[in-house]
Amino acid sequence: MFFQPSKYLFALALTSVFGLAPLRMVAQDPAPAAAQGPQWKNQAEFDLYTGITKENDPKAKLQKIQQWEKDFPDSAFAKNRRTILMTTYYQLQQPAQAIDEAKKILAEDPKDFGALYITVTLTQSAAGQNPTPAVLDNGEKAATALLSVNDPPATMTPQQWATQKPQVQNLAHTTLAWIQLQRKNYPAAEGEYQKSLQINPNNGTIDFQLATAIYSEKDPAKTPTALFYFARAATYDGQDALTPDGRKTVMAYVQKAYKGYHGSDEGFNNLLAAAKASPTPPADFTIKNALDIAKAEMANEEEWTKAHPKEAMWKGIKEALTGADGANYFDSSMKGAGLPPLKGKVVKLEPATRPKTILVAMEDGKSDGTTADATLKFEMALPGSVEPGTELTFEGVPESYTASPLMVVFNVEKEKLQGWTGKNAPPVRRAAPKKSASK
Repeated sequence: MFFQPSKYLFALALTSVFGLAPLRMVAQDPAPAAAQGPQWKNQAEFDLYTGITKENDPKAKLQKIQQWEKDFPDSAFAKNRRTILMTTYYQLQQPAQAIDEAKKILAEDPKDFGALYITVTLTQSAAGQNPTPAVLDNGEKAATALLSVNDPPATMTPQQWATQKPQVQNLAHTTLAWIQLQRKNYPAAEGEYQKSLQINPNNGTIDFQLATAIYSEKDPAKTPTALFYFARAATYDGQDALTPDGRKTVMAYVQKAYKGYHGSDEGFNNLLAAAKASPTPPADFTIKNALDIAKAEMANEEEWTKAHPKEAMWKGIKEALTGADGANYFDSSMKGAGLPPLKGKVVKLEPATRPKTILVAMEDGKSDGTTADATLKFEMALPGSVEPGTELTFEGVPESYTASPLMVVFNVEKEKLQGWTGKNAPPVRRAAPKKSASK
């Protein structure tokens, strides 16, 4: 995923390579040395050069240039020859050789735009899978020098330079960023990639590399930003986007990374929508960390437990009874033991009036109040009846239980039941019989 330089810009940078020499031979038209500038040694050198300018096959051109070096090592056009040789190596996709020639040019002229440009362009290719410090240092030096170029190079008009300068700077920043990635200086890489995106906000490759740099810093506070740029690389499909296969690969990666950070897929589609809509994270952008979520839930749980001791007790009992060792827990810790007060809501009375059995939905902070998971048994019938949903508090002695579905049977004394409001109907008063009249 390398930054791809403009072919048009490359041509502009080296546009004068073959416009170097007079068409007439010096011997045929001698002139004062001061006015003539560099001159060909003889007709043979001029013919060699002419053959090179007409050669379209890079391999054949290289052979002719090497012949030129061999036959005329001290040519007055040695610098121009190095430039031609450098561009020929570029055409042959031999980056190391091209950069070596660029070094020779820069040794004489540290500001040579063509040599700087081609060095920066080829740094990543020359580095390969195991970049050496020398390659990285050379690329960094050239990229830094390229950023300092303000005036139009000799090969460009002011108008051309105004158009192409942002591309040159973008190339320099992305190369510097890549070099810092290789050095594992991730904050510096992040800074350079950010500068690149300020020049061209829409570039899937740079989005991915910026995300990689940020993610590699292993700073949890920055992880949401890294996930945003991964999502941007996966969703952006305009000019300079990743290939469809590349976006698919990044999408799978960011989905997994998001779930690992957040703890679930919840909100992932919102992240994708935000990344597709904007090249930078919104001002209020954030993603909650699973650890922070867990801590918040734990804090809420502690507060809830303090405020709801009865419900919290049942929640713990429920978790124990439905666990793998539930039967042992019931037999050793609950059966026949008097428990502290518990709370539940009436689901059903048996019978509907003057019940001796009440099915209740125990409160644990999550109960819907309609599913019974406890049975309260009384020796004596309770007076009257109450409506379903009536909240009761009781102290009972567990008798038995089933794990699935959960049902715990409690023996409860009438005096240890609170919240029961049922009353027996008053006895029907019968009218006293009328006395018969005395005769």
